[in-house]
Amino acid sequence: MSSVYKFCPRCAAALELRLLGGLPRRVCPDDACGFVHWDNPAPVVAALVERAGMIVLARNHAWPEKTFGLITGFLERDEAPEQAVAREVKEELDLDAMAVDLIGVYPFAQKHEVIVAYHVVASGEIRLNEELAEVRLIALDKLRAWDSGTGFAVRDWLQRRMAHS
Repeated sequence: MSSVYKFCPRCAAALELRLLGGLPRRVCPDDACGFVHWDNPAPVVAALVERAGMIVLARNHAWPEKTFGLITGFLERDEAPEQAVAREVKEELDLDAMAVDLIGVYPFAQKHEVIVAYHVVASGEIRLNEELAEVRLIALDKLRAWDSGTGFAVRDWLQRRMAHS
């Protein structure tokens, strides 16, 4: 389990580990309280951003040099994934989403997330927010997938693109 809950956030009782639905869950032993920490993964949106015929890959300040990826962010409460991905592209790159098409949904167990990935055609001038250190513009024919996280969405998008050309 990814969380480190030890005590109930409602009544402060020590949580017990029980099987619920075939999975171990941290549960409050006080039946009157009823708290269960379900420990569900967080939903994340990812944007494979296409601008002026190039793919925009970004490097977060926290990442090692030469490590680039898609634009990502958490889905907010009451926000549709399509709105979230357009918002993230605007916040991080200052680009306007012109078209948003679902690529797929991918588990990302390493970070306890579920990634909802989109191809986003965007316009405008790139201006990085404080999260990003730099971007790279990659020609469509030079883009290559990687074997983790959002790389699977890149792989699927490239395969669909090849099938339709």
